[in-house]
Amino acid sequence: MSSASADADAVPGVAGADHVVAHTLLNCLLREVSGPEHQTAVTDGHLLLRLPRCGVLLRVGLRRASLIGAHRFTGPVRGRRDGIWAELTWQGLAEHIHRELELRTGVRNEEFLGQVAASHAGVTAALGALRAPRGAAGADAAGPDTAGTDAYMDSEQSLLFGHRFHPTPKARTGSAEDWGRYAPEARARFPLHHLAVRREHVRQETASDGGLAALDRQRPVPDGHLLLPAHPWQYAMLRDHPVLRAAVARGDVLDLGPGGEPFEPTASVRTLYDGRDFLKFSLNVRITNCLRKNAEYELAGAVALTRLLEPVAAGLAARFPGAGLLREPAYRTLGLGSRELAEGFGVIVREGLGARLAPGVTGLLAAAVADEYPTGGAHLGRLLHGTGPAEALAWWDAYLALLVPPVLAAYFDHGVVLEPHLQNVVLGVGADGMPRQVLFRDLEGTKLLPGHHAAALAALPADVARSLAYDPGRGWDRVVYCLVVNHLAEVLAALADRHPRLEPELWSAVRRILADRAAAHGNPPLLRALVAGGPLPAKANLLTRWERKADRGAGYVRIPSPLVPDLLSALTPAAFPPAALPATGLPTTALTAANLPTPAARAETTWSTAP
Repeated sequence: MSSASADADAVPGVAGADHVVAHTLLNCLLREVSGPEHQTAVTDGHLLLRLPRCGVLLRVGLRRASLIGAHRFTGPVRGRRDGIWAELTWQGLAEHIHRELELRTGVRNEEFLGQVAASHAGVTAALGALRAPRGAAGADAAGPDTAGTDAYMDSEQSLLFGHRFHPTPKARTGSAEDWGRYAPEARARFPLHHLAVRREHVRQETASDGGLAALDRQRPVPDGHLLLPAHPWQYAMLRDHPVLRAAVARGDVLDLGPGGEPFEPTASVRTLYDGRDFLKFSLNVRITNCLRKNAEYELAGAVALTRLLEPVAAGLAARFPGAGLLREPAYRTLGLGSRELAEGFGVIVREGLGARLAPGVTGLLAAAVADEYPTGGAHLGRLLHGTGPAEALAWWDAYLALLVPPVLAAYFDHGVVLEPHLQNVVLGVGADGMPRQVLFRDLEGTKLLPGHHAAALAALPADVARSLAYDPGRGWDRVVYCLVVNHLAEVLAALADRHPRLEPELWSAVRRILADRAAAHGNPPLLRALVAGGPLPAKANLLTRWERKADRGAGYVRIPSPLVPDLLSALTPAAFPPAALPATGLPTTALTAANLPTPAARAETTWSTAP
């Protein structure tokens, strides 16, 4: 399908699959390769990127330029050939990137193009689901959609395109039929598969009384047994495992089949919700980079962190009303002597929103609030429908006041690295759409600094302790990336889409609250550097995927900060028209007329230095 035909079939207000995939690849290329190598420029309403090893020059239109380089693209990507700009398919762009990365790194990756194609198929399927009768609640629909649990699950299931700075955000293994049955964007809803397991063959741990009640309440089991719910997709993949079949034949495991109230998948796919409790299952399916299973050390680590963080979480909630942490108080799995089964059937219990969300407040996934396209009722355009710049700035100040202080206090006062990326934060809004609470979830990414927690880490099994610890530098990179680059920059972008001239003022508000928090923490050097506009860490998803590393081995690239004080003071709204500001976060001095590929290109394009 051509780019034009894909867009012709797109949902109104939402790009087609071809353009979404191409733009996502460009985001990664810009952030991790062409930007750091000074091979970019913004001119005449277009972004240009050069792949110097291939001798390829790319161009794409801009809907809006961004101070942090997170531009909004429009239309097809074009490449310069024989003095003419020719439209590239998403496959053609992927092939150029494939060649450039191979020449750049000396590493071959035979999986890459197939993974991009799989991601395109995932986006196409998600758009097909959006065209179903339930459809999208556009950004211009009247009033916030905050009707309780349904609004929350709509936000979880409205993410059609995934992470826009990941090269293959919708790449996944498994059949299309199974994805249609279990995917969040398909609005899936299904019962769990239940096993009754003799107590002596169950492994479990709990950090609190009643931590396992979310499992036990689902269905009665015979005396001497405990209920073990399984994701039905995972059960189908493991039911013929010889150790499990032998246990069923002996009567140590009873297959009770599907049962209980239905659950729905959240954005993570494998974490399911029934309106009361979250259950995080293993799922032997590769999504983006990783096989999504609960390793044994992660099962134990969730419960250990819940215990260790209880005083920290309580203290943060007391200091910063509106901030909360969803605990993970228990896990249960099979204890049949098989690590594959122990990890494959391990389920982690996470508190539901009702445990922490205040009355009258509706939870919405932050990633859905900040989504580039209006594919759900939680979109920021819907929350702020009918409002102007003043209301947008007030909303932003309220959001920053809720999100930023507890994350920084956790690090500097408690030695805890929270992971507040967009998919790990639930925003609680009032009936007026204004921010009222933030809830941090998923302890898998939460880590401890050894200097603060040496005794607690020493008391844990070595593999669990290793999985829970970050050194201070790595921990700070994770905090800044998740908080500023991944989260604040994307919510800010959604606000700037509505009011492009406000972007400098929005970043100034970020700088102000960071400066306030720096003063509150005694002006530590790390925060001083952040406030001063030092380079920011951005997770290198493209390079990580290219080198086929696990997510835990991902590195960071350094990108220029939009928080530079002199820059912000110079950028008044009147001097900031949409799609016209040079990409100040992406230096352009390295691209000059002397090193463009062809004389025709040199004649057409003027390269200028960003201010």
